[in-house]
Amino acid sequence: MNCEKVFFETYHKDNEGVSFCPYRICPLGAHVDHNLGKVTGFAIDKGINIAYGPKHNGVIEMRSLQFEKRAQWHVNGVPEVKENDWADYLRGATLILSEKHPLTVGLCGVIEGSLPIGGLSSSAAVTLAFLNALCKVNNITLEPYELIMTALKAENKYVGVSCGKLDQSCEVYCKKNNLLYLDTKDDSFELIPENPSVKPYKIAIFFSGIERTLAGSKFNMRVDECKSAAYALKAFSGMEYGKFNETVLRDIPFEVYEQYKSKLPENWAKRAEHWFTENSRVEKGIEAWKNGDIDAFGKLIFESGNSSIVNYETGSPELKALYDIMCHTDGIYGGRFSGAGFKGCCMALIDPSFEESIIETVEREYLKQFPNLAGKYSSHICQSADGVNL
Repeated sequence: MNCEKVFFETYHKDNEGVSFCPYRICPLGAHVDHNLGKVTGFAIDKGINIAYGPKHNGVIEMRSLQFEKRAQWHVNGVPEVKENDWADYLRGATLILSEKHPLTVGLCGVIEGSLPIGGLSSSAAVTLAFLNALCKVNNITLEPYELIMTALKAENKYVGVSCGKLDQSCEVYCKKNNLLYLDTKDDSFELIPENPSVKPYKIAIFFSGIERTLAGSKFNMRVDECKSAAYALKAFSGMEYGKFNETVLRDIPFEVYEQYKSKLPENWAKRAEHWFTENSRVEKGIEAWKNGDIDAFGKLIFESGNSSIVNYETGSPELKALYDIMCHTDGIYGGRFSGAGFKGCCMALIDPSFEESIIETVEREYLKQFPNLAGKYSSHICQSADGVNL
């Protein structure tokens, strides 16, 4: 791995370990975890590697092969205000971890991502891989749920992205050839194995060539619109309501939504429509997966992608084009945006017998529309994988 080679070149010694965390995809359950919805996910066999070694003076020094700037801070002196660069996730993780676990040993590390940035939860993956390494050198053992919540709080409280726990949960809990089914209301989850009768499939990733950061997108606005819809529905129906930031659509019975949704402002109504229909798609998808019906499962993924465009109103022109191309390409069971959907990539479940034609068709049709992205667009074929190794 390049990260090990660069570590040796930088520090003139071998690394003491490599921490790996996979990326994730979410076939069904997009944009619902922040309002305590139900989600599904796979970890994939691509992700973040960090070659690392301890620094006994307490200094953390991190380098990313994707970004030029090297970042440095002390385990007990994390800047209180984020610095608006790629290392903010790691600074936040250090701060949150130190609130419960005394840190004395720092870390030097080189970070390497195996796919382009955007849409596969690279921020969660790098945070989890970093936490794993920092815990290792400080002899700290975190249970899976504590690891998830430490990474989530770093993103919510320090970086300022109002995401739910989908990304972290997928990257920790997932197992190869199993679909993760997670209820973010009570954190209960199930790993559902492949039905022996399921048709062959692989996971395709199509990168638009456009990168993005959640904090700089409309992601937080969409979360607030969902909360606003929930708050208004409580008021219209006479339900008790408390603080706005503690209100979520999961609080609202479906019957209440159906009765009062016409009173909502158009944008709030659209966000709520996506949330309720997406939860329904998750439940239907789970049954299809259990039955080994990947065609039905894929059809629901396509429907999820359409709702993300029409109701949740995400999607750059590039991602909308990729989605449309996937819908008309033979051999794709189902596909949608991956991640927030403002830039980044699309994912698809594909029939392996169509692999070559799918790769050729999607690239050809996409670059017809966006010839300026030749050399930046890329496609990758993946398999499901285990979550982070603790």
